[in-house]
Amino acid sequence: MSEAASPREVVLVTGISGSGKSVALHALEDAGFFCVDNLPPELLREFLRVEHARSERRVAIAVDARSGGSLPHLLQLLEELRGEGVLIRSVFLDSNTDTLVRRFSETRRLHPLTQEVPHNGLSRRKDDLSPFGHRALVDAIELERELLSELREVSTVVDTSQLRPGQLRAWMRDLVGATGSRLTLVFESFAFKHGVPLDADYVFDVRMLPNPYYIRELRPQTGRDEPVIRYLEEQPEVGEMLSQIEVFLARWLPAFEDDQRSYLTVAIGCTGGQHRSVYFVETLARRFTARVVTLVRHRELDAKD
Repeated sequence: MSEAASPREVVLVTGISGSGKSVALHALEDAGFFCVDNLPPELLREFLRVEHARSERRVAIAVDARSGGSLPHLLQLLEELRGEGVLIRSVFLDSNTDTLVRRFSETRRLHPLTQEVPHNGLSRRKDDLSPFGHRALVDAIELERELLSELREVSTVVDTSQLRPGQLRAWMRDLVGATGSRLTLVFESFAFKHGVPLDADYVFDVRMLPNPYYIRELRPQTGRDEPVIRYLEEQPEVGEMLSQIEVFLARWLPAFEDDQRSYLTVAIGCTGGQHRSVYFVETLARRFTARVVTLVRHRELDAKD
């Protein structure tokens, strides 16, 4: 396929079972993408050729461990297609194991790898199968992580452990809407008490800075409110840390662009994800928005909206 013959945009949605691929596909469908679930990788090239002959609509394709023995060939195929000028964005959805176990328990659905699957590459670990040919849920999740590890390394990772479906839908729309730049810089605030985001490339801890939470009138507000902003701007160490993070990112952004990265996620964490981390994310996003396409996420605050 040549660049002129490729669809305008192809989004590859992959990740761990139970991490929200169906929600992500529905969000892309609502955004105007033509979506295909569980397309065998060996059919990808022919599908894109036929799709272009039919229309120039944007395409989203879900590929996961159900593809079995075809997975080892997917990375090579993606590299070939990109070399031929096809714009492919790979988004990998992930969640921590505890969250995945809870989701499977709530829905009462079987993990696709809990049973022996007759594909090359999926039958290697006979030792974790019961006499009835079934695999424990946690073992199936870990096997899937192993099978998809290389694909995860070359994808934009979205940690859905703490996300409601509405948040994931919004984040997917933001990701596919950030066009026109070689690199998109994502700033994400979070609370350490709920865990570090799995999708973070860099994590900065601002818990040692003065906390507006302990000022009664500031406690119910957030880092986007003017009284909290004024309070934090009055703290010399806040300004010093902001400047140091900005200098660090400005120094290394060109290297990430040269490495052909699509997204760089910078996570800023405080205790509750409401004041300091939110202020840092909003401030850094404003400082970088003129240099690179910038997205803002507030994991804890977005969950309340």
